[in-house]
Amino acid sequence: MSDTDGKKTLGLGGSRPGQVKQSFSHGRTKNVVVETKGKKRILNKPGAGAGKSAGGKPALGDPSKRPAGISDAEMERRLKALQAAKAREVEEAAAREAEEKAREEERDRRRAEAEAKEREEREREAALKAKAEEDERKKREAELRDKKKEEIRKGGPKKDEPVDQAAVEAAAVRAETKGVASSGPRKTDRERDTRNERDTRGGKGKDAGNRRSGKLSLSDALAGGEGRQRSLAAMKRKQERQRQKAMGGANRAEKQSREVQLPETIMVSELANRMAERGADVVKSLMKMGMMVTANQTLDADTAELVIEEFGHKAVRVSDADVEQVINTVDDNPEDLESRPPIITIMGHVDHGKTSLLDALRHANVVSGEAGGITQHIGAYQVQAESGATLTFLDTPGHAAFTSMRARGANVTDIVVLVVAADDSVMPQTIEAINHAKAAKVPMIVAINKCDKPDANPQKVRTELLQHEVVVEEMSGDVQDVEVSAKTGKGLDELLEAIALQAELLELKANPERAAQGAVIEAKLDVGRGPVATVLVQHGTLHRGDIFVVGEQWGKVRALINDKGERVEDAGPSVPVEVLGLNGTPEAGDVLNVVETEAQAREIAEYREQAAKDKRAAAGAATTLEQLMAKAKADESVTELQVIVKADVQGSTEAIVQALEKVGNEEVRVRVIHSGVGAITESDITLAEASNAPVIGFNVRANAPARNSANQKGVEIRYYSIIYDLVDDIKAAASGLLSAEIRERFIGYAQIKEVFKVTGVGKVAGCLVTEGVARRSAGVRLLRDDVVIHEGTLKTLKRFKDEVKEVISGQECGMAFENYDDIRPGDVIEIFEREEIERTL
Repeated sequence: MSDTDGKKTLGLGGSRPGQVKQSFSHGRTKNVVVETKGKKRILNKPGAGAGKSAGGKPALGDPSKRPAGISDAEMERRLKALQAAKAREVEEAAAREAEEKAREEERDRRRAEAEAKEREEREREAALKAKAEEDERKKREAELRDKKKEEIRKGGPKKDEPVDQAAVEAAAVRAETKGVASSGPRKTDRERDTRNERDTRGGKGKDAGNRRSGKLSLSDALAGGEGRQRSLAAMKRKQERQRQKAMGGANRAEKQSREVQLPETIMVSELANRMAERGADVVKSLMKMGMMVTANQTLDADTAELVIEEFGHKAVRVSDADVEQVINTVDDNPEDLESRPPIITIMGHVDHGKTSLLDALRHANVVSGEAGGITQHIGAYQVQAESGATLTFLDTPGHAAFTSMRARGANVTDIVVLVVAADDSVMPQTIEAINHAKAAKVPMIVAINKCDKPDANPQKVRTELLQHEVVVEEMSGDVQDVEVSAKTGKGLDELLEAIALQAELLELKANPERAAQGAVIEAKLDVGRGPVATVLVQHGTLHRGDIFVVGEQWGKVRALINDKGERVEDAGPSVPVEVLGLNGTPEAGDVLNVVETEAQAREIAEYREQAAKDKRAAAGAATTLEQLMAKAKADESVTELQVIVKADVQGSTEAIVQALEKVGNEEVRVRVIHSGVGAITESDITLAEASNAPVIGFNVRANAPARNSANQKGVEIRYYSIIYDLVDDIKAAASGLLSAEIRERFIGYAQIKEVFKVTGVGKVAGCLVTEGVARRSAGVRLLRDDVVIHEGTLKTLKRFKDEVKEVISGQECGMAFENYDDIRPGDVIEIFEREEIERTL
C-alpha cells in the first residue's frame, strides 16, 4: 500500500498511478484513476485454458492491456463473438466435407447403375442365346427320343450300334416321367445329389458356382455327361411362367390375321380399331413410312392397305355406298307371308268429291278441316268394312300443284280409286291420275260420284274414259266402275265390295315378323312434338323403340299414333301411323328402314346427306369458263323476285315451290331462296332482310321474336291457307317487276318548205303540217328520202312570231330541233308520242 496526496490507493508492488477516461451514454465522460503495473506481462501456459477463466467463462485478460474505454462486458461480448465465428468456420468445414462425400457417393452409385445395366444387357443377350440353344437342344432331344422309342418298340437297336439297352430304357422312362424314376434314384441321380450337397456345404468343384443345376436330359444320359446348365435368367422365366399358369393366367394368344374392311378414306384410329391393334403402333408404322400423322388424321385407301399388310392382315376394299347394304331388301319365305290389308289411293280432279267420298266411308268429316274445302295434304286412314275386312285409304290432293304428291301416292298403293264427277266428267287432273296409275301398273276402280245431281250423266263419263284407254266393265272392259254419291251414301257398299274383290285377286301378303320398311306419306315439324312423319308400313312390323333411317334422317321410335289419334305399340303391314322421334324432318316419299344399331343409322344418314350435298354441288357447278360467263349473263338479263316459303308440312312446301318456279318468263322469274317446314323464325327474318325478300307463311305463323324482328327490319310477312291465293299474289308481284311496254303513236307529219337562219336560235325550218297535228311536247324524227337521220325533241314551235303548243294540219309553222341543225328543204318531220302499257304474266 502507498499513500499519494494524502489518499490511499489500492495497487500492486511496482505499480504507478494513471488516469483512464471512461465514456458513457448521452456524451458523458469521467476520468478514473487507475494503477498501471510496472512488471512484464506473463502469458498463460499452453493447455492451461487460455481465454477461459476458472469458472469456464471467457477470460477477460489483463485490464491494463485492453484498449482505452473497453469495459469488462464489452470485452466479454467480443470474446463470445470470436468464439462463435470459430465455431461457424468449423461447421462450414464439416458441411463442405459432407457435401463432397455425398457427391462421391452419387458418382459411385451412377457408376454402379451403369455397370448393372450393362451387366443386365449381357445377361439378357446371354439368356436369349441360351433360349435359342435350349430350343434347339429340346428339338434334338425330341427327335432322338422319338427315334429311340421307335427302336424300343421294334425290339431294340441294330447290332452294329453298341448302346447300353438298360441306359436307353431308363433314360426314355425318365424323360417320359419328367426325370422322376419309379424305382428310386439311379446312380447318376445319386452322384448328382451328392455333388449338389457338397457344393452347398462350400465344397469346390467343377460346378461349385452354379446356383441351380438343370434337369437330366436324354442326350446327357446317353452321353454320360452332365451337359449344359440353364442360366439363372432362364430359370427365373420358367418360374414366372409356372406362377402365371398356377394363377390361371393364359399364355399369350397367337396373333390372328383379320379381314379388314377398307373404305375409300379412313381415320388412323378407326383403322387401328378394325385391325385390333394399338393406335400407337399404327402411328409408329406410318412414321416409319415417312408420314407424320396423328390418330385423328384421315388416310387414303392405298396407304391404309400398306399398313394393313404390314401388320399381317388382309385388306378388303369396300365402297362408301356399302353402308346401305344392311338395309337391302330381303326375300321372305313363302311360309312366313300373311295376308295384309290393301292400300287404296283416292285420285281424281279437284272438287270431284274425293275427300267427301272418303268421309262417307269413314263416317267422318275431313273436308271441314281443309282450307277452302280443298285437300292440301296426303291423308292416310283405315276403314273397317261391314265384312270385317280392313282397308287402308290414301287421300291425295287433286289440284295440279300436287302432281308429285299424287305420284307418290300411286307408287305406294295397291289399288287406285279414280273419282270422276258425273256432272263434270273427265278433267285434266283426271287424265293425270290415270297416267300415274298406269305408270305404277296399279289396278284401277272408277267411282262415278255425284250421281244424285240432276245433271249427272254417268254414261258420258264412261264414254270419255275410252279416249284414255280406260274401258269399264259396262263397256266390255276389265275396269270396275261403281256409281256412288258421297252425299246420299248411294253405292258405297258396292264400292267396298269392288275393292275387296280386287284385293282378293291381288293376293296381297307380307311378312309381319321381319324388320319394318315403309314409305313417308307426309312429314311436318310439330310444335312440342318435333319432326313428325306419317309413315305407311309396307313390310314387317314397326315397334316403339325401333331404330330407323329415313332418307337423310334417322331416329328412334318414341311414339306411334294411328289415324284416330290413339297411341299404339306397333304397326303392322299396310298400317298408317305418325312416327315421333326423328332427328330432322324427312322428305315426303322417303323410305323408312329399321336397322339394328344407332351407329348404323347415323352412318347411313351421314352418307346419304353427303351424297346429296355432292350431287347438288355437282349440279350447280359450271364446268367451263364459258358456261360461267353465260350463266352470269343470263342472271343479269333476268329480274328475280326472291321469296322465302315456310309451310306446315313437307308436301305443301314442295307443291308451293314447284308452283312458284313455273311463274315468270324470259324477263322475270320467281326464285325461292329458302323453303322449310314449321313456324317462321327469327333466322328466316334475317335471311329475308339480307336478300330483300318477303316471307310467305302457308298454314304457319311467325313466333313472337320473329314478328318483332320483322317490324324492326321492315320485312313483309304474308300468310296464306289456300294455294290459289298464294300463287296469284306472287304472280301479281312478279308482274310488277316487268318493264312496261312502250308503244309509239304517230300524231302528225310536217314537210320542210324553207330553212331560215335566226340569230340566237340557229336554223329554223319553215314547215307545212300535212297530216295530224304537231305538238311542242311530242317527239320528232327527221326523215330524208324515207330514212331516219335524226330523232329528238323540238326546241321551238312557232306560229308566225308566237310560241304555240300545237299546230293543226294545213297550217304553216316554224320548227327548230334541239341540238341539231342539219335540216334541208324537202325533209319530212315525223311527230309521235310514247305511251307505257303495264304488262302482266
